[in-house]
Amino acid sequence: MVTGAYGSIGRHVASVLAKRGWSVHGIGHGEWSRDQLSQWGLSAWHQEDISLDGLRSMRVRPSLIVHCAGSGSVGASVAEPYVDFGRTVAPTAAILEFLRVDCPGAALVYPSSAAVYGIADRFPMSEDSPLRPTSPYGVHKRSAEELIREYARLFGLNASVVRLFSIYGEGFRKQLLWDACRRITANEYEFFGTGSETRDWLHVSDAADLMVRAADYASPRCPVVNGGGGVAVTVREVVAELFALMDRKNQAEFCGTVRPGDPSDYQADIRQALAWGWQPRIPWKDGLALYVSWFQREHGVL
Repeated sequence: MVTGAYGSIGRHVASVLAKRGWSVHGIGHGEWSRDQLSQWGLSAWHQEDISLDGLRSMRVRPSLIVHCAGSGSVGASVAEPYVDFGRTVAPTAAILEFLRVDCPGAALVYPSSAAVYGIADRFPMSEDSPLRPTSPYGVHKRSAEELIREYARLFGLNASVVRLFSIYGEGFRKQLLWDACRRITANEYEFFGTGSETRDWLHVSDAADLMVRAADYASPRCPVVNGGGGVAVTVREVVAELFALMDRKNQAEFCGTVRPGDPSDYQADIRQALAWGWQPRIPWKDGLALYVSWFQREHGVL
């Protein structure tokens, strides 16, 4: 079962699972065509809230749950923290109770976020770094992690957590790459921040591979692993690469305004993920080229 399978990350997880022989049921919100279901490897789609009643109405007892449903925006969490809590923490509690009562032998993989780290003292960030989130989004991801760890410890459930850094890929219509490509296309060259902020980019296909790999390590100890490329890249470098890929000679300007809740720097220590036999396959520059090609096809730009 993949919760939030209609989302950009969830559908990639469903596809990887299907290619590895799983029968994949998705649950969440969104309208699929029959061809789309087949394209993304879904055997069935259940348009339901991620609640205990919604999960039980599916009448399936999964061997594995990858819980991709939840909030996906720092900015939205700052604007509406109560709504963000309801989208992240409450559904996670429902998943855990479903596991405890209905399918205690199943494994749970939870894609958390590097936002749980907040402002780090040292880089790269390791899994044992202090958790000091600076946004409601990060606080709620940390709360969901804590719930999972306690359920795993108290009830012997098998779980693992993947802390995702900056996930991107073809089909993503939000965050820096989408905003930057739209601005460049519209001949708008001013961007938020200073440009010196760093992010650790991981293509969504590599993230999906890691989450499926994490299922093999799910246990009552609830291991945590970072999901990133292990490379810190400045926002200025990313935007400059997008300008080049879109054949624009202009230079980006940064207004210096910092968005609330956004730490300035991220870089993942990925040694634990590498020890699990996983490694990222798509370097960030290659991934940006794939993203720009997709964006230009979507917008009819040659």
